[in-house]
Amino acid sequence: MKKTFTVELEKVGLSDIDLVGGKNASLGEMISGLSRKGIKVPGGFAVTVEAYKLFLEHNNLTLEVKRLLDEHNLNKIPELVKVGKIIRNKFLKGKFPLRLKNEILGMHKIMQLKYPHSELDLAVRSSATAEDLPNASFAGQQETFLNVRGGQELLKSVKKCFASLFTDRAISYRESNGFGHLDVYLSVVVQKMVRSDVGTSGVAFSIDPESGFKDAVVINGAYGLGELLVQGKISPDEYIVFKPTLEKGFDSIVEKKLGSKEEMLVYSEVPGELVKSLVTPQVMRDHFCLHNSQILKLAKWVIEIEKYYSIRSGNWCPVDIEWAVDGNTKELFIVQARPETIHSQKNKNEIINYKLNEKVIDENEALLKGIAVGDKIGSGKCKVLLGEMVNLSNFDSLEFKPGDVLVTEMTDPDWEPLMKIASAIVTNKGGRTCHAAIVARELGVPAIVGTENATRILKNNQKVTVSCCEGEVGKVYKGDIEFEKVVTKISDLPKVSTSLMLNVASPEMAFKHAMLPHSGVGLAREEFIINNYIKVHPLALLNHKSLGDKDLTKKINDLIRGYEDEESFFIEKLSQGIAKIAAAFYPEEVIVRFSDFKSNEYANLLGGKYYEPNEENPMIGWRGASRYYSDSFKPAFGMECAAIKKVRDNMGLDNVVTMIPFCRTVQECEKVLVTMSEFGLSRGVNGLKVYLMAELPSNIILAEQFADHIDGFSIGSNDLTQLTLGLDRDSHLVSHLYDERNDAVKFMIAHLIEVAHRKKVKVGICGQAPSDFPEFAAFLVEKGIDSISITPDSILKTLKSIKNIEDDEQSSGLSKVA
Repeated sequence: MKKTFTVELEKVGLSDIDLVGGKNASLGEMISGLSRKGIKVPGGFAVTVEAYKLFLEHNNLTLEVKRLLDEHNLNKIPELVKVGKIIRNKFLKGKFPLRLKNEILGMHKIMQLKYPHSELDLAVRSSATAEDLPNASFAGQQETFLNVRGGQELLKSVKKCFASLFTDRAISYRESNGFGHLDVYLSVVVQKMVRSDVGTSGVAFSIDPESGFKDAVVINGAYGLGELLVQGKISPDEYIVFKPTLEKGFDSIVEKKLGSKEEMLVYSEVPGELVKSLVTPQVMRDHFCLHNSQILKLAKWVIEIEKYYSIRSGNWCPVDIEWAVDGNTKELFIVQARPETIHSQKNKNEIINYKLNEKVIDENEALLKGIAVGDKIGSGKCKVLLGEMVNLSNFDSLEFKPGDVLVTEMTDPDWEPLMKIASAIVTNKGGRTCHAAIVARELGVPAIVGTENATRILKNNQKVTVSCCEGEVGKVYKGDIEFEKVVTKISDLPKVSTSLMLNVASPEMAFKHAMLPHSGVGLAREEFIINNYIKVHPLALLNHKSLGDKDLTKKINDLIRGYEDEESFFIEKLSQGIAKIAAAFYPEEVIVRFSDFKSNEYANLLGGKYYEPNEENPMIGWRGASRYYSDSFKPAFGMECAAIKKVRDNMGLDNVVTMIPFCRTVQECEKVLVTMSEFGLSRGVNGLKVYLMAELPSNIILAEQFADHIDGFSIGSNDLTQLTLGLDRDSHLVSHLYDERNDAVKFMIAHLIEVAHRKKVKVGICGQAPSDFPEFAAFLVEKGIDSISITPDSILKTLKSIKNIEDDEQSSGLSKVA
């Protein structure tokens, strides 16, 4: 039977992995199976595994490679580097059999005829038979060559791809994962280049690569060819799209982050040089590289690819793809697709949390921050390795020991042997979807990328703790800080009848917290988003040009880079922060509290000093509801309403419920509702619910009247305790009297629950008390509260407490019947 050495991509599919490798099989499958969905994949051909085997046979390489691998200890990095170099050189000195050479050049001529009116520039990529498997990605293990022109350059690139099956990183990876070195074969894909050198390119996941949240498409993008982004040498833009509402036709971009996109890879005109790196012009860096329409189109394609692969495999199959936009034609293409290999393989019955000693954190300010990869903690001595120092062939001179913290400009996939013995990795550059981040996740090593200045701040042999357990922002602390690993089996969590909701402060933690058992979010504070994402007083944002403060204007202009204007910046940032939380817990209710900064807190925001009064007691001053309808603050509240409206109406996240805080009188509640309507938020329209924060004695005393204007109460036990007992909770002089379990506070809560139920209005609690005191949670259950909202870290103890009281009540009821 005649062996196949080359084959057109459209003639192969997922059943041909043994012939063309994972990458080629996937590309062919998409061309044949997804083109009807409008998904575009660049055409081309595959140099098959049979061609690789013929090359080995023709050059007598099989036995020689086996001998070299058997004679060296591949667990010792210097020996690994030595043998890898010898093997690759033997490949590069090898000759093509005449038949194979002619077949490759013949396919090249066919491609030239297919594209007669354009210069034929090619992408030549490796495709191994053991890559892109559900349990092992082999990401970045073999080589890629871009802007390859001419038949002779094509032959050289194919030979280099063959040799790259024995890169140091590929040998180490196979050794670590138990793959036989001579049991893996290589195919090569030859495709027409997408002119993303004058366009944009990047990667996308059909799952959040950090938390494993399955309803998000995460996209990273930058200008130029994609290799710099994939290698982690630049910080890309990031976009997150929520799948369920996107499929209903909504504009479901729940997050956009502007990356610095420092460099761009373009075609080189220098003879012998395929591509070159240029500094990205500032005007391009200041704008997002994709328009919203492109983001949504790409997200839809990613969803279609995931669905298709899931149907073909018979199991849910999240995917990791590479994409490119041709700068000349503006067309979008998928250039690679592979199964996601980390979260799809995780034990879904376990919740693993790493926790730092909070007291130590309070006493130690982070040395630096960056993008967290994974959610673990690692500690050890820093080894700062600068680019010119890092050469695995001189590994002994690096003095890198198992358990050291690798600190560098950016890791290279070649460093996989080094990365797997590190306790943690910290880099200046990179994003959370670069190859180094993917490899770090697969190795289970905590990493912080994109810190910008790690190699300058951290010193050799300095002891540090690298924390990725605090959300999307990773932090490096001085010294060896105490931490614990907590493993909770979801199957062991008790089932309770009481609705248990979560208090979620940070959008960064929303996807992770949504993995916990829950009935939604009882409290999401707008002020957290404003303080951490917007950082400027809303009135100063709107009016800074009239203040004459040049420094303030410069800071605000820096903040709003990539946005149309100041107002759109505020609305976009706030809406995306809210949307990320709402998406994580969709379709359960997410109760979003309008801003409740006190005047001293607002004054601390950029420009706040120009708009905030100096109050003697801000805690009971100009805060909450009293701001919203006032002429001086109303424009700022209008932006808050616009953000909520955008989340509900444009993004389709109608599970968002609004909540009014610190509302002193019924008349004030009515004024706020009228003001909300002026800005397009009317209670009952499009299912909008409005809750009231029950935190003032007046809310309890006049509960029957308030209930006529709202859909529910949410008890704020912190302020209610303060105002019932008449004390300042921030004063250490009376702090010993502050106790939510005081009989007066419990009387107020019991009364509210009784009135709310009589008025057929829901009542829950979102204050801190149930999280801190299980016996307080038990009191609430006894009184029949509809829902309890707690902090995520207290879920286990609260569930146990609620379960005990529910069991006691059931036992008591059975005894009475008996």
